Amino acid sequence: MDPLRQLRYFVAVAEELHFGRAAIRLGIAQPPLSQRIRKLEDDLGAKLFERDSRRVELTEAGQILLAESRDLLARWDRTKTLVAKTHRGEVDALRVGVPPELAGRVLAEILTAFDRTDVRLDLQELSTAEQVRLLADRQLDAGLLQHPVDVVGLELGPAVDTPLGVVLPRDSPLAGRSGLTLADLAGLGLVIFPRAAAPGHYDATLRTCWEHGFRPSSVHHARNPEFVLGMVLSGHGVAFDQGMVAQKEPRVVWRPLPDGTLNRRMSLAWPATAPHPAVRELAELVVRVVRGDGVSAPAPVQDAAQRPWNVVYGHS
Repeated sequence: MDPLRQLRYFVAVAEELHFGRAAIRLGIAQPPLSQRIRKLEDDLGAKLFERDSRRVELTEAGQILLAESRDLLARWDRTKTLVAKTHRGEVDALRVGVPPELAGRVLAEILTAFDRTDVRLDLQELSTAEQVRLLADRQLDAGLLQHPVDVVGLELGPAVDTPLGVVLPRDSPLAGRSGLTLADLAGLGLVIFPRAAAPGHYDATLRTCWEHGFRPSSVHHARNPEFVLGMVLSGHGVAFDQGMVAQKEPRVVWRPLPDGTLNRRMSLAWPATAPHPAVRELAELVVRVVRGDGVSAPAPVQDAAQRPWNVVYGHS
C-alpha cells in the first residue's frame, strides 16, 4: 500500500480518535481502515493507539507519528503543487522575509530585477526570529537572515558581510575623529535592536563590545531607523550601522571602526525540502545587490551558519 495513503488514514484516525468517524471522513468502510492501521503498526513495530470498546487514544509513539505525518503530508502536497504549476509554466509568488533595517536601495534593486522575471516577489518586513519561525511553518519561501542563527532544516545561500561603524551626534567630542575604536565609546550608552529580533547577532555584538573595551552605560532598544536616530540625537547612546542611517540626518555623523571589528552578516535561507523553484536565483541576486554598496564582501563559507550563543550582560 502507498505509504503516504497509510499516513493519511492514520492522521484521520488520530484526529478523530474514533474509527467510525475516521472511516466516514475517508470514504471507506471501518473494517478495512482498522486492518490498515494494524498493518501500519506492524510495519513500524510500534503500537500507535490504545483502544477498547469505548475510547481510542494515541500512544506516545502515535503522538510522534502524528506530528511527523502532518509535516510529511504537507510537504508532499506542496511538492506536488509546485511541480504541477512549474510544468504548466505557473509559479507561485515567492514569499520572502527581509529585516527592517535592510536598505531601501537593496529592496528596490531586488524588486526591479524580479520584475523582469515571471515570478512575483511578496516581500514582508520581519525580524530574523520571526522569519525562522515562519520558514519552519512553511509560511515563507525564503528569508534574509542575520547571523549567527540556528538554521536547522534550512538551506543557506552565500553569506555577505557588511562592516559596521558608529553613529553618534555631530556635536559629540568623538565626532571630530576620522575613525573610532570600540574602546573609545567607553562610558556611552548603546542603541541597538531588541534581542528578540535576532538573538545571535545581538549576543555577538554585545560580546564583541565587551571584548574590545566597550561596556555600555545603558542599553536602549530600537528597530525603526528613525527611532534609532531619535535616540542617538537625544543623547541616549551611539548606534552601529553601515552608514546609511547617518545620511538621513545632518545632525549625526558616521565613523568607521577598524576592519573586522563589527560586521552584519546576512544570507538568504529557505526550507531544505521542497523549496520554491526560484529561491536560488533570488539568493544569487541578493548577494550581487548587497555587494553593490562597495563595502560588503562575501563571508567565509565555514563561518556562515554559526549558531547563537548567550552572553551575560548587566544593564545599568
